[in-house]
Amino acid sequence: MKIFDTLTNTQKNLEFSDKVRIYLCGVTVYDDSHIGHARTIIVFDTLRRFLESKNIQVNLIQNFTDVDDKIIKKANDVGETAQNVSNRYIQSYFNEFDKLNIKRANEYPKATEHIQNMLDLVSNLIKKDIAYVAKNGVYFRVSKFNNYGKLSKKNIDDLESGSRIEIDESKDNPLDFALWKFSDDMPVWDSPWGKGRPGWHIECSAMSIKYLGENFEIHGGGRDLIFPHHENEIAQSESYTGKQFAKIWMHAGMITINGEKMSKSLGNVKTVKHVLENWGPNVIRLFCLSGHYSKPIDYTEDLLKENLIRWRQLETCYYELRLADGEVVFNDIETIVSETKQKFDNALESDLNTSLALTEFFNMVKIINGLAADEKITKNTASITMPVLEEMTEILGLNLEKSTDEEIKSIFELLEKREIYRKNKQFDEADAIRDEISNMGIFLMDHKEKTLWMKKEKIKADF
Repeated sequence: MKIFDTLTNTQKNLEFSDKVRIYLCGVTVYDDSHIGHARTIIVFDTLRRFLESKNIQVNLIQNFTDVDDKIIKKANDVGETAQNVSNRYIQSYFNEFDKLNIKRANEYPKATEHIQNMLDLVSNLIKKDIAYVAKNGVYFRVSKFNNYGKLSKKNIDDLESGSRIEIDESKDNPLDFALWKFSDDMPVWDSPWGKGRPGWHIECSAMSIKYLGENFEIHGGGRDLIFPHHENEIAQSESYTGKQFAKIWMHAGMITINGEKMSKSLGNVKTVKHVLENWGPNVIRLFCLSGHYSKPIDYTEDLLKENLIRWRQLETCYYELRLADGEVVFNDIETIVSETKQKFDNALESDLNTSLALTEFFNMVKIINGLAADEKITKNTASITMPVLEEMTEILGLNLEKSTDEEIKSIFELLEKREIYRKNKQFDEADAIRDEISNMGIFLMDHKEKTLWMKKEKIKADF
C-alpha cells in the first residue's frame, strides 16, 4: 500500500514487520467535537479497517489532550475543575464517535497520566543542551535542530523575520517553543525546574514513543497540525532519540462550511452531535470519504443529499439480495463482483483513494438494483454478491439495518395476511397491518410481480 508522506512530498510504500503502528493526534477536550474532527478520525478508521481486512495487525493510539489553557479557561468559566471538564468531554466524545461506528483505538492515553514521561524527555533534552530553563519555563532550542521546518516546508530564516510570535525576552529565540510552562494556577505538577504544566507538543512525543516506540509507521492528524505541532514533535522527538520519528506523516484535509473555514466567530461550526441528529452516521461517513482524504471538502446540503441518495441505494441493494428468490440466471455477476472488489482494493491501496473506491462500489450497487428491478436476482446471485458487499461496507464502516431469518419470516407472513385482506376488500384490516409493518421501520418495494420490503435508517434530513 502506498500513502502520501507529507515530509517527503511523495507516495511511500507502507513498510512494516509484524504490525502497523499508528499514532493519531486526538482532540483537546474542552468543547464538543465537530465535523472536522470526525473527518480525520473517519479517514484513519477506514485505513485501519482496510489494513485489518488484509489480515494486517494494527496498533492505533489516539490521545486526549486533557491539560491545556483552553480547558482551564473553560473550567474557570463554568466553575468546575479542569479534570471535570475534560472528563465530561471525553465521555461525550465516546458517545458520539461510537455512534459514528468508529472502532475503538487500542489505547487512549491522556496527557495528565503521562507527566513523568514528559519530564524524562525534557530532562534528556536539557542534558544535551537542546533545551534550556528560562524565566517562564523550559524551551526547546530550535537552532539546535537541523532542518527545522522540513515537514511544513518553512524556512527558518523566513519564520524568524516574519514571526508574529509574542516577544518573550526570556527566550533565546522567538521560535523556541515551550516544553514546560511555569505556573501556580491549577492544575500544576512538580518538576525539577519548578511547578507548572507541559507544553502541548511534548505530550504527543512522550505518549507516541511510550506506546509505539521511537520509530513507528504512521503519524497522523489534520493538516492544521502540520505547523507548529507536528513540526515541533519531530524536532524534540528526533533530538531525544537520535532516530527518524515516524516513517510516514499522513494528514487529512480540512472541512469548510460553504467555502469558509469553520469558526465560532462566524457561527458556522457543525458539531458531531448536530450532524448525527440530522444526517445519521452512515451519510456522515460517506460524506467524509467522498473526496480524497488529503484535500479540503466543503460541507454543503447538496453534497450531503447526494450521499443520502447513495445510502438509500445501498439499503435497497442489501435487501434485494437478502430477500432474493428469483430463478432467472445472470451469468455475468461473478465477473462484476470480482472486478469491483479488485478495483475497490486497488483504489484504497493507492493512497487510500476512498472517492474512487466509493465510485466502484456504487457502480456495483446500481447494477444489482437494476437487476432487481427486472426481477433477475437469484439466490445464487445473492450468495456470490452478498459476502463481498458486506466486506466492502465493513471496510467503509457503514452499518446497515439488518434482519434475522425470524424477522423475515414474520414480516412475509404479515404481508401475505395483508394481501388476503385486500383481496377480500377488508381494507381497514389491511391498513392496520400496513401500519404495523410501518411501525417496525419497514418500507415496501413494489416490483412487477411482487412486493418486497426493506429496513431503512431513520434520517431526520430525509423527512
